[in-house]
Amino acid sequence: MTGAGRTDAAPVVLARGLTMAYGEVDVLRGVDLDVRRGEVFALLGPNGAGKTTTVEILEGFRRRSGGEVSVLGTDPGRGGEAWRARIGLVLQSWRDHRRWRVAELLTHFATYYPDPRDPVELLSLVGLTQQAGRQVDRLSGGQRRRLDVALGIVGRPELLFLDEPTTGFDPQARHDFHVLVERLARDEGVTVLLTTHDLAEAERLADRIAVLVGGRIRACGTPAELARRAAAQAEVRWTSDDGTPRRERTDDPSRLVWELHRRADGPIADLEVRRPTLEDTYLHMVHRQADGTRTLGTENGADAQPGGKTPAARGGHL
Repeated sequence: MTGAGRTDAAPVVLARGLTMAYGEVDVLRGVDLDVRRGEVFALLGPNGAGKTTTVEILEGFRRRSGGEVSVLGTDPGRGGEAWRARIGLVLQSWRDHRRWRVAELLTHFATYYPDPRDPVELLSLVGLTQQAGRQVDRLSGGQRRRLDVALGIVGRPELLFLDEPTTGFDPQARHDFHVLVERLARDEGVTVLLTTHDLAEAERLADRIAVLVGGRIRACGTPAELARRAAAQAEVRWTSDDGTPRRERTDDPSRLVWELHRRADGPIADLEVRRPTLEDTYLHMVHRQADGTRTLGTENGADAQPGGKTPAARGGHL
């Protein structure tokens, strides 16, 4: 986690009662969000939960059905060019600019902003100095993602949206990308709103996490706070005096460990307490929703819409 302790009272993103319907299908059903300045905030949820739709509304690319939304003090549905210049976008995938060379593309994008970063310094920041003269379509997946981030932050945004940023990454590329995001939040003071269904990614990067399931926020807090709210019980493991491995699930592991020590003649062998994790919390929420309405999961990771169609493609970084 990166940005905790560097927040102020005014939220960068504020949503109250946010709804979105495609025909008769309700994708968002009253979403409440607040993202504080200087933090990395993760929107976590399974495919079809409404993550991309939520982000598209916050970015001003999709008109909401209802509710109130403010991003950097402006309703994104009415945000102009000056407002857009304060926001950086890194979308799920890009297929344009393939023939541009890396440095040329970054220099071109810099001309659209009143106070852009220096392209040479930015290439160094994202680790692409050696690829400055290479065509975009010759970059590896990890290198292309770094370029996406460079394009997203060239205008010195106050708020950076990362939509499923590491889908398809190999472990090394994912690690490098995480280090870059942590550096942006810690050293550059950029507020980051990250959408993902990768639990490990959310737990590593986020100061706070909101779990979006079935179009509603089911929980919000730090990874540790969410884990403490898990309905799953803690598991206590130990080896008894006769050498038999034992385990017991309990709502009060401290009391059980105290009882074991009270009854034991000496040290308890192999004593281990496994408390509920973020994964326990997340899976409990997803399974509970699936058992109730079975609205989760759509093809290709797209948010649910009639006929299985994906939302309309968003515009470029600008």
